[in-house]
Amino acid sequence: MPPDKPRRPLGDNAGMSHRDALPEFVNEQKGRTGFSRMWHAAGYSMAGLRAGWDEAAFRLEACLSFLMLPLAFFLGRGWVEVALLAGSVLLVLIVELLNTAIEAAIDRIGLERHPLSKRAKDMGSAAVFLSLLFAGGVWLTALARFFPA
Repeated sequence: MPPDKPRRPLGDNAGMSHRDALPEFVNEQKGRTGFSRMWHAAGYSMAGLRAGWDEAAFRLEACLSFLMLPLAFFLGRGWVEVALLAGSVLLVLIVELLNTAIEAAIDRIGLERHPLSKRAKDMGSAAVFLSLLFAGGVWLTALARFFPA
């Protein structure tokens, strides 16, 4: 293309000015600021927790966390131990929600078997497994002092 001739945009935006090509905010959340943005984000977070509750694994882990989080304050000898005990439980919940999100996104793309879909789901499952191992190790270490050798 000669340098003196301006390039024309490609696709559906051909002939449109730069300002007309996209709306100012593609996502309405991006246009919110301050308290309104935080309020709406909290609503989306609650919707995510409700969606997670529909998963049996998340429900089980959440019910166990209702028991384990208060117990962390009883077992921990200091704030570091309490933080490790409670944090390991919360980490399991967080990783489980992320795994569920990965699975939902993969299923949204298509239900047919594909090696990359399997790989993504397997890695999400492995992340949950590692978080459970970590939490188990932290809790067993904290409980070991009650059962001297």
